[in-house]
Amino acid sequence: MFHPRRTLRALLLPLAAGLALAALPAGTAHAASTLTNAGFESDGTGAAVPAGWSESGSTGASYVEAGGHGGSYRLSHYSASAYKVETYQTLTGLTNGSYKLAAWVRSGGGQNSAYLALKNCGGTAQRTDLPVSTSGWIHLVVPVSVTGSQCTISVYSDANAGNWINVDDLTFTSGTTGLSVKGSDISSLAKSEAYGGVYKTGSGTTGDALAILKSSGMNYARLKVWVNPADGYNNKARVLAMAKRIKAQGMKLLVDFHYSDTWADPGKQTKPAAWSGHSYSQLKTDVYNHTYDVLNALKAQGTTADMVQIGNEINGGMLWSEGSTDNFAQLAGLLNSGYDAAKAVSSATVVALHLAQGGDLTGTRWWFDTALANGVKFDAIGLSYYGYWHGSLYDFQTTLDDAAARYGKPVFVAETAYPFRLDSDDALVNQIDTTGELVSGYVATTTGQSNWLRDVMSIVEAVPNGRGLGVFYWEATWTAVTGNGWDPADPSSGNGWENQALFGFDDKALPAMSLFGHR
Repeated sequence: MFHPRRTLRALLLPLAAGLALAALPAGTAHAASTLTNAGFESDGTGAAVPAGWSESGSTGASYVEAGGHGGSYRLSHYSASAYKVETYQTLTGLTNGSYKLAAWVRSGGGQNSAYLALKNCGGTAQRTDLPVSTSGWIHLVVPVSVTGSQCTISVYSDANAGNWINVDDLTFTSGTTGLSVKGSDISSLAKSEAYGGVYKTGSGTTGDALAILKSSGMNYARLKVWVNPADGYNNKARVLAMAKRIKAQGMKLLVDFHYSDTWADPGKQTKPAAWSGHSYSQLKTDVYNHTYDVLNALKAQGTTADMVQIGNEINGGMLWSEGSTDNFAQLAGLLNSGYDAAKAVSSATVVALHLAQGGDLTGTRWWFDTALANGVKFDAIGLSYYGYWHGSLYDFQTTLDDAAARYGKPVFVAETAYPFRLDSDDALVNQIDTTGELVSGYVATTTGQSNWLRDVMSIVEAVPNGRGLGVFYWEATWTAVTGNGWDPADPSSGNGWENQALFGFDDKALPAMSLFGHR
């Protein structure tokens, strides 16, 4: 639908491109500190070289055409044969300091690489790869430190025949971006180790999984806590023990309260057995006491939680039926009990509320609008976003950006993951195990997994006003280990997630792990 249309002007492109390059040699620096023709509106359809820009490589594959993001036109890269092309502009006379490039992009995918870059700025070059988005425009940012008073803004494609990208509405302004949270949920780790789970570096050296994750750049870990789980894992005592290891690695800690003895998510929010039959008033006290007890014990051992989730994927509420969204006033009371307990232990702890379905703009708005109308207190918003369940990257960015702006709160991805293969390493069928379930443009390989995490991180980094905190990868260490299945009440249950872990079937760290080193 958004395939670039070349029409009759294609016959003139090689000649036009050659003339334009002759008039504007590659490497020409413009004596300007602001972008020229940043929206590609100066020339109209058919311009082989946009005014103010230069090209190199397969120059016929770079041109202006109709169908802009903001105005009438856009830059496109496309050719019916394989190509490598760069469209670039060098700014000079810049005051040294931090800058960021922002742009709106689309891509049909399939390229060897396609990215925005800032280079020749005096320091380390920076780039942001284009996610696969064939319809909706995605907003991306690239930060850089300018130390040489100049900087080259580059749009680059190394593409196969028929691959295309669209780029429009670039801005180059002072400021910076980055992610403060680069984390993973490792709730499965203690039980895995107890049942013989082994973790190795990418080169095959056996080591501590946490140390391997930290060395790859991970700075935050997420631990779920159940009230009285059947297997004794993910309870208060286990969380305390793992918290010591997390903090010893110099990482921060997110505690994810499920308020259940087992999994709590949009489909089930079962009260802990010890709280069954309790009145709503008693449940408020239960939530306060349990939250305070766990967090105060963490504080007492010197491992204060840096962030806390009051509930897990609470789209439908928690502690059903009393805490259902069907009675939001009661849900609000339960959530505020958790908030108050967390703040009573440590006022600096960030209290987050966590919903699933990260591409659901309407549902997310309804939930948080209703929460605010009922006086719910919170500091941050966490969303689960699995691309094979929760909508397109465009839907995700739209929802995330809207939440940040509408509620004025920092946002983060509480959970995401992607398969690096489809087959299973144990007897249980994987949750994602067919090509038809995959996100278009992201194959089930180690490269596909890396690209997915990279692109989700890029979207969080681009949240306006610096409100994108970061990303937690879900269950990085949940490899297939006999005894460490999904059901805490059934020792023989299997793992349907090992093909989405960050350690392979050979127990070695996968390439996607290196993305924790994201700027």
